[in-house]
Parts: sequence; C-alpha cells; structure tokens
Amino acid sequence: MSELRPYDLDEYYELRSSRIKPVTLEGEMRTLRTFLTYLDEQLDAVEDGLADAARVPDLDRNERASDASFRAEKAMALLEAYRESPQYRARRGHTFLEIAWHTGARQGSIRGLDVRDVDFKKECVEFRHRPDTDTPLKNKSSGERPVALPTEAMDVVREYVDEERRDVRDDYDRKPLLPSAVGRPTNNTLRNWSYMATEPCLLLDCPHDKEREECDWTEYVHASKCPSSRSPHRIRTGSITWQLNLGFPPEVVSERVNATVDVIENHYDWASREERWRRRHERMENRREYIDQLEVSNNE
Repeated sequence: MSELRPYDLDEYYELRSSRIKPVTLEGEMRTLRTFLTYLDEQLDAVEDGLADAARVPDLDRNERASDASFRAEKAMALLEAYRESPQYRARRGHTFLEIAWHTGARQGSIRGLDVRDVDFKKECVEFRHRPDTDTPLKNKSSGERPVALPTEAMDVVREYVDEERRDVRDDYDRKPLLPSAVGRPTNNTLRNWSYMATEPCLLLDCPHDKEREECDWTEYVHASKCPSSRSPHRIRTGSITWQLNLGFPPEVVSERVNATVDVIENHYDWASREERWRRRHERMENRREYIDQLEVSNNE
C-alpha cells in the first residue's frame, strides 16, 4: 500500500468508469476514499493526503435516481403481491421487506431486532443498541428509537411471528425476530435474503425476459446478480425517498431512519427533479395560511 500513488487512483477511476454506472462508481470511490483515510490517519500506511486524490463523481439528483434505486412503484407492487400470495405471505422474505421498506432502517438495525422489540399494541418496532450481545447500532445509544409501521405491515409481522418464525435463539439466548436456521443471521446472510426477497419473478413477471425455472439468478448465491434485486441499503434509500415524497418533513424522516437531515438530503434522497418540484409546491400550499399575514393591509 505504501507504493500507491495518486496516478494509480486516477487510472483506477478511469478503468472503473468505463465499466460501471456512475452511481455505482460514486459509491465505490467514496468507500475507497474512506479506506485510504483510515490507512493514512490510523495506520500511517500510505502517503499523506492520498485519500484526497480519490476522485468521487459529482452526480446530480437525476443521475442518483437511477435503476440502482428501489423505486416506490416497484416496492408497492412487490409488497401487494406478497400480501395476496397464499404461498409467500408472511414468510421470512416478505416480513423482512415489510420491515425494511416501512422503517427505512439500516441492515444492522434490522438484524438486531428481537421478538421482544415488536410492540403490536403500539404498532411499532424498537431498535435497541446491544453491543455486548453482538447487535450494536451504528450511532450507538443515540440510534435507539421506536418506529411505527402501518397496520397492514404489522399484520404481516404478527402472522410471521405466530405462524412462520423458527423457534430459534442466538448465542446469547436472545430470540431474533428474523432468525436463520441456527440463530441470528450474519450481515451477509441478511443481505442475501434481501436480494432474494426483491427478485420480482418470484411473484411478478420477469422484466428481463427470463424464465424463472431456467434462471441462475434465482439461486441463493447468485441472487445479487439479478438487475432487479436490491440490497438492504438500496431499500433504505428507496424508503427514505418515498417517505419524503409522501410529504413527511425531513426532520420526521431523520428521526425514523436515524440519519441527519443533511445526510438524508445529500446521500439518501434520490428523488427525481419532478418529484422535488412537486414537494416544493406541496410545502408552499401547506404554508398558504401564513400568506394572508403578508398582506400590507394586515400590517398597518
């Protein structure tokens, strides 16, 4: 690593930019810059300031609102299909998607949920920081919060807990809400569940002109290769954009998803230009009651 130079980073950028989408490149380069910062500041393993040489593409909002996002219309169609399916309703994949979409929570937060963290009376799930038993929250105790879910989503969670959930405990004798066959899933396992749960061909038509029975992408180890499958992070991004488009104030979304308004606006909000314009009009109309106070006659 000590031999790495700015020229190498620039060459890497040019190579990757010719092979992947801009939004994917942005994520890769941000990750690389973070890693180089760690190597510089914590390990002194690279030349000073090398992280600054890692170019990060400056994308506009429309470029971020790309096929990589999990758009609300796709999420709604998939959730509706799950809810109406006698075979897949309230199974683990469906339950994961209901929770991930309606909370916009991070992957690690969902992994850390226990059965006891579901409050059916208040129709919410509670995210708790439990570092001593392997389920910390990213923002530690400040990330603890209850997040309400709509009644239909809670009905699915209830059915899952009552009828479908494996009676399994983890290494700390806790009852994971979404367990694997042997305990609490790893982050990689949960990510694979996400890919599997968001493959449209399980319940809807394949948008890629493939037959499910003959498609390699339907296999557990290849689900991430399906162009329509989504990781928990993409679901989180889509959920945050959706909540904002519904008219939720940024401060409310911030509390629900445990991210600052600034981070939400710069990294998670992938709304199109048209969606942002509509939001501004709606906010203007919501402030209409204050406009009368601007009349000159009212200020004499």
